[in-house]
Amino acid sequence: MSNARAARPTRRGILAAGGALGLGAVLAACGDDDASSGSSGSSASTPAKSGPWTFKDDRGTTVKLDRIPTAIVAFTGVGAALYDYGVQVKGVFGPTKTAAGKADVQAGDMDVTKVTVLGNVWDEFNVEKYAALAPDVLISTMFDNAGTLWYVPEASKDKIAGLAPSVGISVYDRQLTAPLQRMWELAESLGADMKAAAVTDAKKKFEEAAARLRAAAKAKPGIKVLAGSASAELFYVSGTNLSIDLEYFKALGVNFVEPPESAKAQGGGWYESLSWENVDKYAADIIMMDDRSSTIQPADITEATWKKLPAVKAGQVIARSPEPILSYAKCVPLLENLAEALEKAKKVS
Repeated sequence: MSNARAARPTRRGILAAGGALGLGAVLAACGDDDASSGSSGSSASTPAKSGPWTFKDDRGTTVKLDRIPTAIVAFTGVGAALYDYGVQVKGVFGPTKTAAGKADVQAGDMDVTKVTVLGNVWDEFNVEKYAALAPDVLISTMFDNAGTLWYVPEASKDKIAGLAPSVGISVYDRQLTAPLQRMWELAESLGADMKAAAVTDAKKKFEEAAARLRAAAKAKPGIKVLAGSASAELFYVSGTNLSIDLEYFKALGVNFVEPPESAKAQGGGWYESLSWENVDKYAADIIMMDDRSSTIQPADITEATWKKLPAVKAGQVIARSPEPILSYAKCVPLLENLAEALEKAKKVS
């Protein structure tokens, strides 16, 4: 997908910035064409609990079933988070496999050969394969206040909604700890053992990592951090006011580059788009780069203007996960990596 220098955000621009502006209003959906599929040999694990299931999601919608769902279909990142808590999903949609057939970064530790992949890229969602799974529930994240389920195509959302109830977890304009808690509550409702040592240890490590990041930010208040993302034509600079990770890091004291609201208007308030000629618009000591497979990774950026950036020349470029896998275990490294970068950072801007 190429990026046109247009007045409205492009698909990659939205994906690159880690946000959405309302899929129906901004993006043209492609319907329910056949999507790539993994093996359907795996079924959901048996919940530890039994009986009726009720869960109120972040749309205010309460889903009620006569038993705890086992045939769970989820956005890939949600499936990865539930997997960390011991809940196996049956099918996924969203970035799951790389071109080489390996697990995408958003798939976490899931065995991607043991889930049915209903769609691997934007606008792919095979409704027929979804129906064949006899789903109990569909779970996704939401990047807006309109209840838009992430990676559920606009063109086929009504068909999809008619096959099973859905649950939406908001990742819009709140700090990381809020959706982490919601995913914890969801996993617990699905029968996960939230008292297991691995689970409680991960939460403790998250709290320790947060304290470390707060201390590192306090010790280096003059270090400027820029959250960026690369495409072939444009470089995106994210603001902090809508992204769950950046809002949380900012609350812990991290000093971020903040594009003005007027500059982020094209990106719906999420980000500013820069040509590669203007990639040096903002001074930064550390650059956090989008680690998703839909974006160009730092090692593959060939633009001379990028290579001349002080942070790049100083080796002060780290990865960022704009769509964090919402388990404490997966979020610990996000905090630790930024804390370490701050602790070691030199003022270069």
